[in-house]
Amino acid sequence: MSISVAFEKARAEGRALVVGCMPAGFPTVEGSIESMKAMAAGGVDVIEVELPYSDPVMDGPVIQQASEIALAGGVRTRDTLRIIEAVASTGVPVVLMTYWNPIEKYGVDAFARDLAGAGATGMITPDLIPDEADEWLAASDAYQLDRTFLVSPSSTDARVAMTVAHCRGFVYATAIMGVTGAREQTSSAAPELVARIRPVTDLPVGVGLGVRDGAQAAEVGGYADGVIVGSALVRCVLDAPDEAAGLAALRELSADLARGVRTATR
Repeated sequence: MSISVAFEKARAEGRALVVGCMPAGFPTVEGSIESMKAMAAGGVDVIEVELPYSDPVMDGPVIQQASEIALAGGVRTRDTLRIIEAVASTGVPVVLMTYWNPIEKYGVDAFARDLAGAGATGMITPDLIPDEADEWLAASDAYQLDRTFLVSPSSTDARVAMTVAHCRGFVYATAIMGVTGAREQTSSAAPELVARIRPVTDLPVGVGLGVRDGAQAAEVGGYADGVIVGSALVRCVLDAPDEAAGLAALRELSADLARGVRTATR
C-alpha cells in the first residue's frame, strides 16, 4: 500500500493517520524489525524507518541514543534496506527518513533504485532542501518514489509554497523549532503552520515533533492529516527491561495513539 492510499483510507474514516518512527538496527537488526511489526500490529498506519547516522542534527537525545546503539551494533545501509523489505512485506506502508550524506555516499540513483526495490514508498530528507535536490528529484521520478521535504514555523510563505510544490506523498510540518522529542504539550505553532500549508497544496500534511500519547495524538489529529511519533515509541524500547516488555509497550502505545486519532474532532 502506498502512503497516498493510506492517507485516503484514513480520510475516508474521518481521521488522521499515525506515522510511527523507529531507527533501523535498534536495538538490533532483527529487534528493530520486530519493533516495527509490533507498532503496525498496535495500530500505527505508516512506519517511518530512520537510517542511523553519526551526526543527527534534527534528532533529540532519545533518537540519538537509539541511533548510537544501532551504529555500535554495526548496522549498515544495506541492513536498513533489508529491514524496510521485511516490514513492507507485511503490507504496511514504509517510508525512509535519512540525512543526505549517506545517500550521496551510496549513490543517489543507485539508492533510489534499491529503496524502491525494498518496497519503500518514499523518503523524508530533513537536511535536504528542494533547491539542492536535483539528483534526488530526478531519481525519485525515475523510480516512482514519494519525496517529503520539511517546512517549519520559520519558513516564509514563499518558501512553504516552493517546498510543498516539490513534495509528493505528503508534506512534513515540523511543529516546533529545535530537535525531536516527546513533550508535555504539543506546539501552539503547529495549527498555524498547517493552515499556511493548506492553501498551496492538496497533499496531506503530517505534523511531527513532540507527540507522546493518545491525548496529544487526538489534539494534533484534529487539524493535521498525519500524526508523526518517534521519541515516545523509541523510549518504549529504551526503557524496557527485556525485549518482550519493549514489544508489549510498543503495542500498547501504538494502540493508544490509534485510539487518539479516532477520537479527534476534525
